[in-house]
Amino acid sequence: MMTVNIHEAKTHLSRLIAKAVNGEPFVIAKAGKPLVKVEALDMPTARRRVGFMKGEFTVPDDFNSMGEVEIAAMFGTKE
Repeated sequence: MMTVNIHEAKTHLSRLIAKAVNGEPFVIAKAGKPLVKVEALDMPTARRRVGFMKGEFTVPDDFNSMGEVEIAAMFGTKE
């Protein structure tokens, strides 16, 4: 595994990140002492599908006013 000092990491960060993404992790060191290991994250392979539940349930026509009277009573207000 490649080790680079902090100055070199700051100077060549984009190139080092590209290597890490391609499976070549590296270590950043200060005065020869290893501080951190940089490696690519595991990314999820499947994306979430928007609308995958379409047609599986229905929303009642009075959805926005359901429980209106009960809620008003809880807060002590009248319509």
